[in-house]
Amino acid sequence: MSVLRLLRRAFAAWMAWRILGPELPPRFTGIQRRPLDVTGRSVLVGPHEYFVRELGDPEAPPLVLVHGWAFDGLMTFFRVLPHLSRHFRVIVPDHRNHGKSDRIRGRFDLEDLADDLAGVLDAVGVDRPVVLFGYSMGGMVAQVFTRRNPGRVDRLVLAATAAHPIDRHRVWVRLSFWLGRALARISRQESALATYRLLRRRGVIEPEHGRWLWEHLMDRDPTLYYETGHAVWRFDSRSWVGRLDVPVLQIITTDDRIVAPRTQYDLASRLREPRIVELFGADHEAILSRPQDFIDAVEAFVGIET
Repeated sequence: MSVLRLLRRAFAAWMAWRILGPELPPRFTGIQRRPLDVTGRSVLVGPHEYFVRELGDPEAPPLVLVHGWAFDGLMTFFRVLPHLSRHFRVIVPDHRNHGKSDRIRGRFDLEDLADDLAGVLDAVGVDRPVVLFGYSMGGMVAQVFTRRNPGRVDRLVLAATAAHPIDRHRVWVRLSFWLGRALARISRQESALATYRLLRRRGVIEPEHGRWLWEHLMDRDPTLYYETGHAVWRFDSRSWVGRLDVPVLQIITTDDRIVAPRTQYDLASRLREPRIVELFGADHEAILSRPQDFIDAVEAFVGIET
């Protein structure tokens, strides 16, 4: 039997299993719980509903945490929230198509996410300039927000992010998004399981949070998930990011396998006198594996004495 015929049979068997078979989650051990017990609320921006969590003193300086692609606000920032909320009114929205916010079908760009964010801040009553912290894709949204909303950002923190994140092999990346979307429409389980095992193997998610992680990974609409990827693919702030007229802290994850370090350093070269913090040896999940580094960097940037 030829290799090609074997591959065809294996693919047909996989499709039949995924269409007809049950979902088989990983094996969870011990008592399962959420990593952080914090609730939130929904706000309306135009006709759409967005979910936002708030922690800390409502009268404290506002710190807005903007998450990236795939993970929602709580999944991204749960390790830094308890400490940062001691000094700030911390506001953590979920982007459209993430977490508990509305699923909005159709093409969109990161400019749309920045406008969503402006509407959320209006809805929760933020009437003073904020410290804006964007992680990964959230850093790209933060760049756009700062450009489109002069006077609303007091200080800007950009972490594990870039001005032009997909700078090489762009055609192949686009094709991989289409292929990933096609496979995920048949089954989301394989990609969710790969991410789950990676995060568990690297020790950034404890065993008691396994079910919580798995349920979030499986709660993805394949079409909208990859539509977000295409928005990142189109993003390019190189022509204007150097004109952002606010103090900027850039945190560079030097061993990042998602946002290439060369693109992070390229962003640093374009910013206007940024403060640079390099996290040597840090991969893209550093916000989970090295939270204290981010806490220390943010507090030093805004002048909080620890």
